[in-house]
Amino acid sequence: MSLEFTTSLQLNVEQEVVTWLRTLIQCKSVTPEQSGAIDWLTQQLSALGFCCEQFIHQGVTNLIAKVSFGDGPSIAFSGHIDVVPATGGNWRVDPFAAEVIDGVIYGRGAADMKGGVAAMLSATKTLINDVQAKRGSLYWLITSDEEGEAEHGSLLIAERLAEQGIELDGCIVGEPTSHLKVGDTIKNGRRGALSARLTIHGRAGHVAYPENSINAAHLSAEVVKRLTAINWQRDAASSKTSLQVTGINITNIVDNMVPAQCEVTFNIRYSHGYKSAEIKNEIQLALADLQAYLSLCWERPCESYYTSHQATHCLLQQVEQAVFEVTGSYPLLSTSGGTSDGRFFANSHTQVIECGVRNHTIHQVNEHLSIADLLQIEQIYTRLLQRLFAK
Repeated sequence: MSLEFTTSLQLNVEQEVVTWLRTLIQCKSVTPEQSGAIDWLTQQLSALGFCCEQFIHQGVTNLIAKVSFGDGPSIAFSGHIDVVPATGGNWRVDPFAAEVIDGVIYGRGAADMKGGVAAMLSATKTLINDVQAKRGSLYWLITSDEEGEAEHGSLLIAERLAEQGIELDGCIVGEPTSHLKVGDTIKNGRRGALSARLTIHGRAGHVAYPENSINAAHLSAEVVKRLTAINWQRDAASSKTSLQVTGINITNIVDNMVPAQCEVTFNIRYSHGYKSAEIKNEIQLALADLQAYLSLCWERPCESYYTSHQATHCLLQQVEQAVFEVTGSYPLLSTSGGTSDGRFFANSHTQVIECGVRNHTIHQVNEHLSIADLLQIEQIYTRLLQRLFAK
C-alpha cells in the first residue's frame, strides 16, 4: 500500500467519523427520544450488510443489528444514543449544533456516548470492507434509554436475544471510560447500585414528657450509625462497597412536639463480591432489633458485574492488547463510576468490557470531544475488531 493511498485513507476516515459524530449530536435525542439517531444508524448498518431490527417499547427505541462471517465468536458493540438534557448553563455554542472549534467537537453527547458510537461505526465499516478472511458474528445493540431509568432499553434487548437463543461471547460497551488520555482506563466491571427509602415510625408526644413518646428523629440517628458501621467483608480488593445517606427528612411543623415519623434515604454502591439480595440481607441484619419501628422500600436496583481474565478466548486481554498496539501503554482496569448497561449483558458466559473516550466533560455544560481523541478510540476499536474476527 503506497504512502499516498494510506494518507488518503486516513483522511477519509477522519472526515467520515467526524461527520458521523456531528450528525448524531445534531439529533436532539434526550431520553427517551431517538430523534432520528437510531433511524440513521439503521440506514448505515443496513448499507454495510447488517440485518437490522428496531422495536419500540414505552417510547424507547431499540436496535439489534447483526452481520455474520461464518462460524466463530459472537461479539457485540453496545451503546446508547440518548443524552441528558442540555438546558441551562453558559454553553459556548448551541449544544446540538455540533460545532468544531480548534479541533474540538462541542455538543451534548459528544463524549457520552455518541463519540463512541461514531467510532464504532467507522471501525465496523473498516472491518466489513477488509478483504481478509473473517469469522464469527458482530452485533450492534443500541438503545435510547440508558440515561433514564433503563427499564425499556438494553434490559429488553438482552431479553430479546435470550428469546432468540442468542448467547454472546463478548460485549464491548462504548461508554466514556478514559481519564487523562484515551485508552488509559477501561472498565472490566461495575459496582452494583441500590437505593432505599426507610421510614422510621415513632410515637408523637409533648417534648416536656419524652417518657410518653418515641422520638423518630433520635431513632434515625441510631439507624444511620448502624448503616455506616457495616463491615462489608465480601468486598473485592479493587471494588469497595460504600453506603451514603442521601436524606433525613422530618415533617414536624411545631417545636414542642416529639416527631412521630422520620424518613432516611440512602444509596449503596457495592462490590462485585455481592449481589443485591445479599446487600439487602446485610442491611436487615444491622437493623434487626429495630424492625418494629421501620418500614423499608428498595428502589433502583442495578446489579454488579465483573469480567476477569480468562484462560482462553479472553475479551479483556484482546481489549488490553488493542489499546497497547494503538497507544503504546496498557490500560488500567477499573470498576469505579456509575452503573452502565453492561450489567444487562454480563453473565457467566458473556464477557463485558467497557472502553471509550475521556469522561471529564460528560453531563456538563460545554461537553466536548477532541477530534484527536475520537480518531484514537476509532483506531482502538478497529484494531480490536481485527483481532476478534481474524480467521
